[in-house]
Amino acid sequence: MPIRLLAPLAALLAFASPAAAWWEYGHETVARIAFDSARPETRAELRRLMAKGALLETPDCAVDTPEKLSYWADCIKPLGDRFSYAGPWHYQNVDICKPFDLKAACKDGNCVSAQIERTARLLADKTVPARERLMALAFLVHFVGDLHNPMHAGDRGDRGGNDVKSNYGLVGGRTNLHSMWDGYLAERAISTPPGGASALLASVPPGERAALAAGSVEDWSREQWQASRDHAYTSLLGDPCGPKPETRPTLDEADVQKLIPVLRRGITAGGLRLGRLLDEAMLEGKAPGQRDRDR
Repeated sequence: MPIRLLAPLAALLAFASPAAAWWEYGHETVARIAFDSARPETRAELRRLMAKGALLETPDCAVDTPEKLSYWADCIKPLGDRFSYAGPWHYQNVDICKPFDLKAACKDGNCVSAQIERTARLLADKTVPARERLMALAFLVHFVGDLHNPMHAGDRGDRGGNDVKSNYGLVGGRTNLHSMWDGYLAERAISTPPGGASALLASVPPGERAALAAGSVEDWSREQWQASRDHAYTSLLGDPCGPKPETRPTLDEADVQKLIPVLRRGITAGGLRLGRLLDEAMLEGKAPGQRDRDR
């Protein structure tokens, strides 16, 4: 085949090939950015806590590396009743077609943002038994990753886009809006050169990282809710709050190219924000929302 034809073919194959999912690749990347951006003293404290993984009694779901730790909250799902209570903690269905209302989507703390604050408080409290702090760490690392997937932060009454049947380029059949952001788009965004956690972190100059990591969990929730509306739904449907499509809409390569920077920025922000939370919890005994709780 002529060399001049190889690049278009490679792009087509990359667009159409199966992708590693957010629940692995995305979470691992957020976790790695967080650990690499955290202070050395924080990393040392985290390693000491992660070394106690046997306390969790989940031998098939290890927590001895940041990447494994990031996936623990999904790995334990097949354990059924032991952890079934945590199912609603991975997302928050904030309606993108109404004014932002986090309270309505977080009844009784059963949403991802509330659980980020709760698990950060547990991690920051050194009087809490080691097993509970380690479990809180595993949940926290995973939930910050979840929040920075827009399909876990906002929807239009369609289970986070799971009910929006759609095609990812040439890939169709069982794909939907949620699965595209969970898998195909996450893989494309993270692996697009320069790819990987170190490249994403390096894309933000050190002097700008604190600003990207700043804000409250509610601020981050609003940001990702808006990304769900303005990027996820709009790129696929045009009108994010318009009628349900009668046929399967297709996300084409031009759309993907526009979305790659959005995902890369969101994943990097998630990692830096998690790194900040880990520094505050492990070194300062602080957690988001703690000041309001203690009043």
